Amino acid sequence: MISVTGPLKMWSNDEGRMHFVSVPAELAGEVRAYAMLVRRGFGSVRVEVTLEGVTWRTSVFPSKATGGYFLPVKMEVLRRTGIAAGDAVTVELELLEA
Repeated sequence: MISVTGPLKMWSNDEGRMHFVSVPAELAGEVRAYAMLVRRGFGSVRVEVTLEGVTWRTSVFPSKATGGYFLPVKMEVLRRTGIAAGDAVTVELELLEA
């Protein structure tokens, strides 16, 4: 289990927006090693995520800019937890087999 605490960030462009949490490079070693074993598109790794009692499955994606990964957070999760961009959150990540 990997635990990450940080701000919920929002990225947007003309086509929409996405909320995400960054997995910093110093916490991403286990994810990176696992990504080498299970090759998936874009270097993504399947994970089960728990955030404020809400659990769902998604993927984390490598960030070339930071050397870590980013975890998209679904709008449904934001509604259920009441969190918004800028809020400090803690997510628990469990790596899943492809």
